[in-house]
Amino acid sequence: MIKSVLLPIDGSPYTEAILNYGEYFYKKFGAFVRLLSVVDIRLFDWSVATSADSFVPILPSAEFQEESQKIQDEKAQKVIEKASQILDKKKVAYEVIKISGIPVDEICQYAKTTDLVVMGTRGEYERWSGKLLGATAEAVTRQIAKPVMLVDKTFVDFKQIQCGYDGSITANHALQMAAFFAKTLNLPLNVIAVFDSEDEAQAVLQEAEKYLVPYQIKFHLKHEKGNVEEVLIAEQNNASVPSLMVIGGYGKSRLTEAILGSTTVHVMRKAAKPILLVK
Repeated sequence: MIKSVLLPIDGSPYTEAILNYGEYFYKKFGAFVRLLSVVDIRLFDWSVATSADSFVPILPSAEFQEESQKIQDEKAQKVIEKASQILDKKKVAYEVIKISGIPVDEICQYAKTTDLVVMGTRGEYERWSGKLLGATAEAVTRQIAKPVMLVDKTFVDFKQIQCGYDGSITANHALQMAAFFAKTLNLPLNVIAVFDSEDEAQAVLQEAEKYLVPYQIKFHLKHEKGNVEEVLIAEQNNASVPSLMVIGGYGKSRLTEAILGSTTVHVMRKAAKPILLVK
């Protein structure tokens, strides 16, 4: 199910952790690693960046534009070289993709030939973003068709898989991915259903149980009441061991409302990483 991972890197404080996850998937899943470095062409769109079409148009010289692009290219190359040194030392098989474009578009495009994308919750400008989810990370999770794992600046060797489940299509896809991780890594799986109704919860959990039994893994079914996003955040943050939270995204259900709109920022900001979003 996971034979290749895409690692978008930009030299941010998240880069080293992203590379560590790349090594993890290479060694645990035998997944091929692709490094992706995108030189953001929006930095060179001077009509926007310098307000050339504004009330007071300012257009930089061709020399200034050329020098700026050169600096960005050199920076991207240095990031690639350092990342390559790290992966070489770890004896990880990988390829490098360096391209100019819009980061969100390029990540989504290259994800089409990849099973999983691993990226930081924020990018190289995270020092100015406070605790907000990075614009690129949020846009990617909305647009991409493949699973995305959002990670923090420190690698976490998770010892448990957690999955929010409500019976929706996207939640079922998340349950499938969670079961795959649990089986492959020989880790326990905790399935959480958030419903005020006991009957609804039991129906959904029985459905999850029927699905999981053939995997022959250790799993626990749990019913919780309350606000979905608050429950999932609490389950992840208060877990007895470091955990990977797997959740379905962008569907019409109570569970996926927890990762739509402003609540997307809320869950991804406050829940301990890593978090795996599955469409």
